[in-house]
Amino acid sequence: MTIQEQLSQLPSVDECLKSAYGEKWLSSYARKTVLRAIREVIESKRKEILSGANADVTIDAISRDIETAIKKHSAYKLRPIINATGIVIHTNLGRSILSDKAIEHITTTARSFSNLEYEISTGKRGKRYSNIKDIIRELTGAEDAVVVNNNAAAVLICLDTFAKGKEVIVSRGELVEIGGSFRIPEVMKASGAILREVGTTNKTHLADYENALCGNTALLLKVHQSNYKVIGFTEEVPIEKLLKIGREYKIPVVDDLGSGCMINLEKYGVHGEPTVQEVVKTGADIVTFSGDKLLGGPQAGIIIGKEKLIQKIQKNPLLRAMRIDKMTLASLEATFMQYLDEEKAMKEIPTLRMMTEPVEIIKKRAKKIFTSLKDIAGKAEIAVVPDESQAGGGSLPEINFPTFAVSIKPSGISVNELEKRLRLGDPPVIARIKGNALLIDARTIQDKEIKSLAGCVTSAFNN
Repeated sequence: MTIQEQLSQLPSVDECLKSAYGEKWLSSYARKTVLRAIREVIESKRKEILSGANADVTIDAISRDIETAIKKHSAYKLRPIINATGIVIHTNLGRSILSDKAIEHITTTARSFSNLEYEISTGKRGKRYSNIKDIIRELTGAEDAVVVNNNAAAVLICLDTFAKGKEVIVSRGELVEIGGSFRIPEVMKASGAILREVGTTNKTHLADYENALCGNTALLLKVHQSNYKVIGFTEEVPIEKLLKIGREYKIPVVDDLGSGCMINLEKYGVHGEPTVQEVVKTGADIVTFSGDKLLGGPQAGIIIGKEKLIQKIQKNPLLRAMRIDKMTLASLEATFMQYLDEEKAMKEIPTLRMMTEPVEIIKKRAKKIFTSLKDIAGKAEIAVVPDESQAGGGSLPEINFPTFAVSIKPSGISVNELEKRLRLGDPPVIARIKGNALLIDARTIQDKEIKSLAGCVTSAFNN
């Protein structure tokens, strides 16, 4: 058959739409999506024919390709995945998983009107932050609170409010770079504040701050090293000593905690991470931290501190550009409410549960995953192996958590090909490669995901 004869057999878009297949597609999917898929497949087949390929181009033959294209274009781009990396607060995978109560509160609030900015008791317009500041104050001991869309925004609005055109003193050892290559000096520049670096990368003394003070000093900023550690010959000035200088010279002290730990994790084997409450007790004027790191809630930047300072931030016009929406507010309120019962919070907030889960339980889950993969036993060497997990998300950088993972060493395909097939599966499984094996870390696998995970791995070997 000549190329021209094959081209003449290609069905038209209209023929595809009027076929039995087309009627089924139009009953389930948007017309624009169906048209796009049909046109793409027809064009693809035309190119195949012109390249010399002998393609079957009847409607029956191309219907499967069209349906695949329709499903592809109809799928949401933001998708749930299975996190098999062992990294609990994985920035690229959405950071903290919200608790069931947070999700429930979002759903309940979002599907109806709410008192977002309405005072039910008076019948007058209210402020959205009044819905959450009381629970934050109760839990942290702070005088007042306000919330913005992330912690970088929290630092930015503090600098803009108190230090525009003025100097902010920061230790060189605390000029951190946060996710997405955003750096403290750049955030400071964007706010209009003037950076005054003191000390060195590894050592900063109290005298360094004192010698840098001048009539243009607006703030003393301390940045917690939440995503890295400098070890060895080091020294930093504790917040208590900075506060002493601040009180003496009437200069506010801002402590950017970053991660926002609300529970003392030492009893769970996690050392060296200060809690928000501990920092508030030092008398820090302003404390900022994230909602989606160790707190285990949605993306948000929480600003707490002295009432007179928080009120000034609330009057900053930038706050409207940085304010959180009702769904973030709902999930954040529910997350904070769970901290009223520490024991329940440790069990019900996924981030806390996964980080502190006893290794024996993780091993049992790894064995369940191992058992569920019996269908690929002849295609790979499978074993439950000890390994290490990380908190991730710029939190607890020097702490590795003992874990158990399922090691898969494929025999028919390369380990990189297996990783790719899992990543491109439905749902995508994101795992890590160690040596010549693919590791599925049981720490970040939820029990309800094991069946689906097993199906994904089996499909990857059957491709």
